[in-house]
Amino acid sequence: MHPLCCISLENFSGGIGDQSPEEASSLSRSRSLPVSFPAFSNANTQQISRSVDRVAGVLYKWTNYGKGWRSRWFLLRDGVLSYSKISLLSQPNDDVQLIGKISTNRLSRRKRQKSGGIVHLKVSSFRESKSDDRRFYIFTATKTLHLRTESKKDRKLEKRLLEEGISDAVVKDCEQIILSEFSEMQGQLKVLLEQRSCLIDTLREFEAANIEIEANGIHNGEYQLMKHDFSTECSGKYSECATTESSDDVEKQDLDDGSDVDESFFYDTKESFTEVTLGCGSVKGASDSSDTLKVRDSRQDNAEKMHDEQIENFVHSNVQRRKKLPDPVEKEKRVSLWSMIKDNVGKDLARVCLPVYFNEPISSLQKCCEDMEYSHLLDQAYEHGIQGNNLLRVLKVSAFAVSGYASSEGRHCKPFNPLLGETYEADFPEKGIRFFSEKVSHHPTVIACHCVGRGWKFWGESNLRSKFWGRSIQLDPVGVLNLEFDDGERFQWSKVTTNIYNLILGKVYCDHHGTMHIRGNREYSCTLKFKEPSILDRNPHQVHGFVEDGNGRKVATLFGKWDEGMYYVEGESNGNPNRSSSSDGSMLWKSEKPPPNLTRYNLTSFAITLNELTADLKERLPPTDSRLRPDQRHLENGEYEKANAEKQRLERRQRISRKLQDNGWKPRWFHREGEDADEPYKYMGGYWEARKERKWDGCLDVFGELNENLVDESGS
Repeated sequence: MHPLCCISLENFSGGIGDQSPEEASSLSRSRSLPVSFPAFSNANTQQISRSVDRVAGVLYKWTNYGKGWRSRWFLLRDGVLSYSKISLLSQPNDDVQLIGKISTNRLSRRKRQKSGGIVHLKVSSFRESKSDDRRFYIFTATKTLHLRTESKKDRKLEKRLLEEGISDAVVKDCEQIILSEFSEMQGQLKVLLEQRSCLIDTLREFEAANIEIEANGIHNGEYQLMKHDFSTECSGKYSECATTESSDDVEKQDLDDGSDVDESFFYDTKESFTEVTLGCGSVKGASDSSDTLKVRDSRQDNAEKMHDEQIENFVHSNVQRRKKLPDPVEKEKRVSLWSMIKDNVGKDLARVCLPVYFNEPISSLQKCCEDMEYSHLLDQAYEHGIQGNNLLRVLKVSAFAVSGYASSEGRHCKPFNPLLGETYEADFPEKGIRFFSEKVSHHPTVIACHCVGRGWKFWGESNLRSKFWGRSIQLDPVGVLNLEFDDGERFQWSKVTTNIYNLILGKVYCDHHGTMHIRGNREYSCTLKFKEPSILDRNPHQVHGFVEDGNGRKVATLFGKWDEGMYYVEGESNGNPNRSSSSDGSMLWKSEKPPPNLTRYNLTSFAITLNELTADLKERLPPTDSRLRPDQRHLENGEYEKANAEKQRLERRQRISRKLQDNGWKPRWFHREGEDADEPYKYMGGYWEARKERKWDGCLDVFGELNENLVDESGS
């Protein structure tokens, strides 16, 4: 039932606007009462009109996905519904009826503010939500208001009217009036659909005539004149159709309305004809009125379903992820790093078994996912490229390549080395990404990853070669990272060298140095220089570089710090890039602040969420996921004795993995692009489909016991 039907029809006469008498008469006839209700303008109607000359109250209005539902003050007067952020009433009056729970604070505010928007109910339609008892929609020619009441009973006007002392007979009369108005609107809809169908037939005839014209070789000037005459002839018909769009289209246009101020909407002719074609295609041959109405109802149901799904996605995207790690169960015992690695100088530390004290509670698979923390930069890069700004696209890609190092600041612990066949997934609908990685080789250690985002996909493989040089550890990355946008533009780059200093004495810290070449397959490429630290350097972590076009001309200069942010200026900078400040250029990216509950691991807010395991997620994961690794889970919970025992067990199992790989073991989700051992790994697909069906055929229990006899049998 319409939530505003307690206002009599006489009150709508003043809300039509500056219309001609013919228009007003037409509207009056279209909203006239049915023959079965000739006596509705009796004392009861006058009683309603007098008692609710103006109705005011608070409703929740959908604004956009950033702000969600916002409370607004609504005022109904003379058939015009207006809304604003605060009350426009200086104080309650006798002729104003307040609907719903309204705080006195809202009524007492006297700040002057213009109305956020108005809706003429005389030329609007109404629809209740079938999925939510508190929601309803008001459709106009240019927009749709998505409204929600505080509770279910506020929308159930029948009960509300009875509570206000209005008789049951009057309530039923109101219901019949609304039903009759909807019936008349359905009749008008039938006429509009017939007009659209006629227009489509005419367009098809014109298209056939156009083909015949081209075949007969008619002069271009004559053809243009004929086309102009046709568009003029049909403009009247089409303008009638254009003012009444389907609720599906109206909802999609209004979903992200960030402003409460009404604006005029203008639709391009091409877009409008496309909408007409779709609308008439769905009702082709529906000359019968019942078929037409069924199609119309189906389209409205689909529109409401689509909006409900988008609202659900919005709610899901705001799911609360954990803000800190669990409190440790045991007190941690310090271990001397020098006592563990003094006998391994010059060796590959990947083969050195260290106690869990030197680990952080994430694996190298999850460490790869940390590069996606600022994936919104790639979303922005995609949008810039679509809009034709390819320079800003490569600048955003460059900022993304640098942002992957921001999480390394203050990180002194080593991630867990994954087992052969271990995997990790990360589904972040709020970021619009799905990330997946797998350890595809044990010797050498190779991790392959694949990520899909909004308009782009990212993949690559990583292999760290580590060396210990007494007071520092050097990590040299091996592998190429690939980025491809949906429009076909691709970029490739490799990471730079990382060093961890002061392992014996002093404060442990890390730094990155080297040159990063970001190569594009189209117009632009970028070169970034990570400055190597020095003893006297008072401005560490510097990164600077430039963007070149296909002719080798420098078109932009970049500068910043890998742990703070990146900036750029167009053209080649003449000054010293090491002394550039943020005020000298435009910001490309800025790092997030550290979380308030820091531990000795110094994980970022994003990294804290990577190993989170809920009961629902546990049921969906394959047995190979890093979240199920027992030593890593015990370390996160602060159960250090159990963590060390499990790590030793898995280290013994890991030694068997070398034999498993030599016997012909192959990754489950990735494969080499060629027969050559140097060919990169690429994602085969199928993981997310298997996850949906929870079918993990061919996935080993990598964290369980592995019998050497089974390894021999697998290779035979």
